[in-house]
Amino acid sequence: MTAISSNTRITIKGYLEGFIQGLIDEYKGREILKPDDAEEYLSRFSSKGELKPFQAALIPPALIRINQFERGLSTRLGNSIEECARLIALEHHQEARRGYDVKADVSLAAFAEAERQKENYESSVKTGKAKPTLAEMIAAVLQARRTDDLETKSVRTDLYIVAKDGTEYFFEIKAPKPNKGQCLEVTQRLLRFHLLHGKSRPQIQAYYAMPYNPYGATKADYKWSYAKKYMPFKDAVVIGNEFWNIIGGETAYSELLEIYLEVGSEKSKHMLDTLAFGFE
Repeated sequence: MTAISSNTRITIKGYLEGFIQGLIDEYKGREILKPDDAEEYLSRFSSKGELKPFQAALIPPALIRINQFERGLSTRLGNSIEECARLIALEHHQEARRGYDVKADVSLAAFAEAERQKENYESSVKTGKAKPTLAEMIAAVLQARRTDDLETKSVRTDLYIVAKDGTEYFFEIKAPKPNKGQCLEVTQRLLRFHLLHGKSRPQIQAYYAMPYNPYGATKADYKWSYAKKYMPFKDAVVIGNEFWNIIGGETAYSELLEIYLEVGSEKSKHMLDTLAFGFE
């Protein structure tokens, strides 16, 4: 049994084709002028700080345009991954939403405790003390709740899923090489998802989701030190196939990548013709 039905596959493929075409349309019209001479280029002005005299001198404008396109694609790739995850999840779960706002009346003391837990985690790394587990941090936040300091709070999650058994999943879908600040911030957000629903695991499953592993096939292959050091990596992070298995089953990751490969293959000539050679 496949993880992605034929109808969802068609929807995903159409979405990705539109995603790529939108980027092509954005970058194809960018005029990149080759310097006539050093004096001419050094007289130019860029309000966005995009002048690169040595790069412009060596690299053909077509390659610079393609490089800009690739960087734009990388920046927005997360949006395509989130949407594909939502579409796949709709086949396998009760509900799936992107950009979902979790809103509730919560204790300000407990809300602040999530901040303290983040700071304590960072401190434990610096001092070499034993780092608290995710379960311990969740428990500390929930235990800090009071009834006389309630205020409405809202926290947005990248992807929210309600499984068929009622389990609620909150995914912060981010790049697999976060910096220290991103690790700590996401850890705090995961704690606040639990607080706003007033539940611990397993009813609530909140994760930092890395949609692919840049180091290899398994979680054990992952080497990025910030993520392993500044968040409870074992319990707070799902990466690569581990994430996609929750979304749609064991084959969801490979099936989705096949769709990306198909769209890339079909669009490759058009990308090169338009961006490099100026053919519409």
